[in-house]
Amino acid sequence: MINDILDLSKIEAGKFVLEEAPLTIDSLMGNVHSILSERARDKGLLLTVECAAFPDNLLGDPTRLQQAVLNYATNAIKFTETGSVTLRAILQEDSIESVVVRFEVQDSGIGIASEALLRLFHTFEQADSSMTRKYGGTGLGLVITRRLAELMNGEAGAVSSPGVGSTFWFTVRLKKNEHEAGIAMAVTADAEQRVRTRYQGRRILLVDDEQMNLFVAQYLLESAGLLVDTAADGEQAVHMASKNGYALIIMDMQMPRLNGLEATKQIRPLPGYRDIPILAMTANAFADDKARCFAAGMNDFLVKPIDPERIFSTVLAWLEQPAPSAPH
Repeated sequence: MINDILDLSKIEAGKFVLEEAPLTIDSLMGNVHSILSERARDKGLLLTVECAAFPDNLLGDPTRLQQAVLNYATNAIKFTETGSVTLRAILQEDSIESVVVRFEVQDSGIGIASEALLRLFHTFEQADSSMTRKYGGTGLGLVITRRLAELMNGEAGAVSSPGVGSTFWFTVRLKKNEHEAGIAMAVTADAEQRVRTRYQGRRILLVDDEQMNLFVAQYLLESAGLLVDTAADGEQAVHMASKNGYALIIMDMQMPRLNGLEATKQIRPLPGYRDIPILAMTANAFADDKARCFAAGMNDFLVKPIDPERIFSTVLAWLEQPAPSAPH
């Protein structure tokens, strides 16, 4: 709540500065999905992402965009008891210099009466006072999302039907950077080619309980000539490592039965695995997450969802480390 108030105060005072950095919309949406997937699963909700194809050379503030989508998505899960929550990114306008992106979060929750919708994007407002007693919250998240959208030359709103569900949306205009796009493509292609040339046929283990993450990462790695085995949880990963030799392991942090940190601790004592690179996959690149990875014996981390440039450059860097060969 304090952070929300500080953000809102900065915006109102005209001292809120947005970053202009490279970003990818599908990665941003994937991050939100990864952060909230466990919360949705605990409530029995289906959480899905629908993302259009966007240019690779967009500039914006990825942290604040993710914050805005999270504000909507967190509310959607909070106010939805059964059914689904869908995250959408729609390409609304595409020009030479910029794009307009429409973000939507649709839920099958309690819905909101039309007269209450008008109050929702005002400070400390919720649809009615009983919501505060039952669900908590301050209403600041919606206000901040609307203000962030306006700072990015967009707008925000919602449509809803009581007992049916709601769709909250906001739009932003993002610039394009043609020069950076060319550099990124060259770096990705170079790293992928070096993996293919130098390490084709190396066997690695990919561990994740989300099938889509497994599919995407496996496809990318196999396209570079690597041999990829997959595991759906930490227990399976430990078992496979005890039976097979891997030159590198990519391990999700949060998994059922045995998480990535505990699995890493059990793999390290196995014969030949003391120095084999183990890379964490995580949706949260915060300092405490990094510290936990390193304390468990991991060597590096990849932020989910994986983008080609990052996975090829990171895998290449660790395969090139002068470490002992994989166990046999």
